[in-house]
Amino acid sequence: MIQPKPEITNITPTYHGAFDYDELRQLGYSPDEVIDFSVNSNPYGPPPGVREAIARVPLDRYPDRECIALREKLAAQHHVEIENIVVGNGTAELLLLIALTFLHPGDHVIIPDVTFSEYERVASIAGAAVQSLTWTPENGHSFFDPQVQMRDAAARFAGVRLVFLCNPNNPDGTHLPASWIIEHWLAKHPETLFVIDEAYANFLLEPESAIEQMPPNLLAVRSLTKDYALAGLRLGYAVAHPEIIEAVCRVRPAWNVNGLAQAAGLAVLDQDCWLRETVHQLHDDKRQLVTGLRSLGLEPLPSSVHYFLVNVGDGAAFRTKLLKHKIMVRDCASFGLPEYVRIATRTPEDNAKLLAAVEMIRA
Repeated sequence: MIQPKPEITNITPTYHGAFDYDELRQLGYSPDEVIDFSVNSNPYGPPPGVREAIARVPLDRYPDRECIALREKLAAQHHVEIENIVVGNGTAELLLLIALTFLHPGDHVIIPDVTFSEYERVASIAGAAVQSLTWTPENGHSFFDPQVQMRDAAARFAGVRLVFLCNPNNPDGTHLPASWIIEHWLAKHPETLFVIDEAYANFLLEPESAIEQMPPNLLAVRSLTKDYALAGLRLGYAVAHPEIIEAVCRVRPAWNVNGLAQAAGLAVLDQDCWLRETVHQLHDDKRQLVTGLRSLGLEPLPSSVHYFLVNVGDGAAFRTKLLKHKIMVRDCASFGLPEYVRIATRTPEDNAKLLAAVEMIRA
């Protein structure tokens, strides 16, 4: 029998948040019955006008394979040219395309630990040699110390082909100023490509981006599905110098972004006021949720965004108990943190149901 490449054989399955529909089927649950705190999407979306925009899309017509209208709008938003942008079927597709475009078998890739598992997966598909950059928790409050450990880490980047960095980080919500990253990492290692995943940047109270400076060795990846609640459509984009984008486009499949997603993307980019209002509301909701969890004897870790980690002793058992109450959180064993769960803030009504369920399972 014909065997796949060894790089593929050695890849281990990845685990993510969101519904496992087979699990729900076995439990006899409908997705509409379960409140999902395991995904980091905006619970107040999608914004007004999106469903109407989707309804106007002709289903019998191929979508624009170059996503020209959407790229033009994104370029205007970021004050760059259309040649600086490629659109993808979610950030997961873009990460895979980037790995296939720039990594040779045996290339050295650095990935901070703890972080999003897709970075290691796509690097492994390309046959790269992955090195983890491990941080030491500071007094149990953070997995990253930007003032010391990240500055010292730059010494390890010599000869490294590519670095993945999630900022704000998933799963703990740690954020580093883009100017700090560029000064201490990108400027000192011009031969290394830094892929900065800014999927959650819009959830910061004061959003900022490395795109504003855009050094030549930056490839910024951003999502439109989390902040605008379009996870069912899958939509993301990457921004970099034209030479980098042109190379990624050589690997990109034709028609990789469907017409519904393109129409939704165009609609949500007109909703900046809605986005800022809902993000500020989410931070208020988060403060109340954190206060409620503390009253039940739990101590969420500090986070710059609406999701956060909580040490519950046994994350998998905690998740299972909550799921019996039709509430889902993200157990963090796949991040190497089996004692933690990740919780993404939802609406006050949903948060109250979570707190009530937590109180019952801890009684």
